[in-house]
Amino acid sequence: MNFQYKCMLVFIASLNVSCASPPPDNQDNVCEIFRQYDDWYEDAVDMEKEWGVPISLVMAFVKQESSFIHDAMPPQKYVMGFIPWGRITSAYGYSQALDGSWSDYQKASGKGGSRSDFGDATQFMGWYINETHRTLGLAKGDAYSHYLAYHEGRTGFRRGSYHRKPKLKQIAKKVQGQEQRYRHQLRSCKKELDSNRSWWPF
Repeated sequence: MNFQYKCMLVFIASLNVSCASPPPDNQDNVCEIFRQYDDWYEDAVDMEKEWGVPISLVMAFVKQESSFIHDAMPPQKYVMGFIPWGRITSAYGYSQALDGSWSDYQKASGKGGSRSDFGDATQFMGWYINETHRTLGLAKGDAYSHYLAYHEGRTGFRRGSYHRKPKLKQIAKKVQGQEQRYRHQLRSCKKELDSNRSWWPF
């Protein structure tokens, strides 16, 4: 690999990093999130139309899973307490989708994309939640149960593995509360957000 080619790769990588959106300034208010990133609202609306999953639910999941950090990863594992030895899981990006789950999504939906892209990540979440609704019968507005199924997997949820994890159930309640707040907030600003979309030519 010659020097010029190496420089080109470094330049392209730096462009990709610079294009990534930093986390929203106010993660507790979904209206403020979408005002800051109006293209995220476009993505969220597309997800809701595609999968019938409430925007408030997916946004609450993203906040909990990655805090809106595009390249979020789980903590490192260490051998002997100080030698880095990979990650705890393969979770990555806004949705913290595992490698296997992301692959299943791509095969089932025919979609490509990247876990570090907000629109692609929300499409994955919409697909996963819709599949959970279809296979387990969970109402799409049931943030508590859907988060448990998202975290434990559908098989783990069926087996009730979460019953042995009180901390996880506390987090699921937190997600449920966040979803409710986002839902109420969206009601107050949806007309404004939709109005801003009206000029969008695509």
